Amino acid sequence: MSLAGDLRAIRIVWHRDVIRFWRDRPRIIASALQPMLYLFVFGTGMGAMRPTGGLDLRVFLYPGVMAMATLFTCFFSAGSIVWDREFGFMREMMVAPVRRGAIVIGKALGGATAGMTQGLIVLAMGPFVGVSFTPLMVVVLLLELIVLSFAITSIGVLVAARIKSFQAFMALVQIIIMPMFFLSGALFPLRNLPGWLEWGTRFDPLTYAVDPMRRAVLGDSAIGTMQWGDWIVPTSLEMGIVLATGVLALVIAARDFGRVE
Repeated sequence: MSLAGDLRAIRIVWHRDVIRFWRDRPRIIASALQPMLYLFVFGTGMGAMRPTGGLDLRVFLYPGVMAMATLFTCFFSAGSIVWDREFGFMREMMVAPVRRGAIVIGKALGGATAGMTQGLIVLAMGPFVGVSFTPLMVVVLLLELIVLSFAITSIGVLVAARIKSFQAFMALVQIIIMPMFFLSGALFPLRNLPGWLEWGTRFDPLTYAVDPMRRAVLGDSAIGTMQWGDWIVPTSLEMGIVLATGVLALVIAARDFGRVE
């Protein structure tokens, strides 16, 4: 086993998953429709109630919907590990003279690329819901999407590495991603929450990605941001938490992957 061989394995696994994603056009279209429903139907309908203090609800929802599109795509892309295991392709990869961690990293990068693509589709919808882009905002959102895609896919890979059945994986994913999404503050401001809900948002890693995205879009808005007590958590720390969560999940997945196989 050599570093060059591991890097080649990472590239091949990543390339294979990207090709698989791009050829699945119905999946891409379906994944893009859900964010549109939240932005244009839910956002417009609920916006009449003005739950965000006069701010256009579609603009408020926009960062959360972008994170949601990334979340769902990354998790389902990580499920390719279970799919490959069921159909025997994983066995062929496992006998290759490369480290198991290279396969895991390749899978994580492939899923992150797919999630990033879906995030970019939602990013392009910004002007249609009233978001005024600046070059700096676009750069910041792109960087945050990269970190989020990597972290969520790594968590998905960690889950998929321990599951034998694709049906079991899909059921477990629903149990994981729905609480992550609803506790992230994607649909509501992070202020004046009941105690149990406030603590739920603090322990949800997706919260620390949605909040910086919302700051990038809204700027110094009165909507409220993540706070620990009276201390407003800075964006750099929030993204550090997301990145650290992804790295930790990937390390554990790489360690356990060979054992499970």
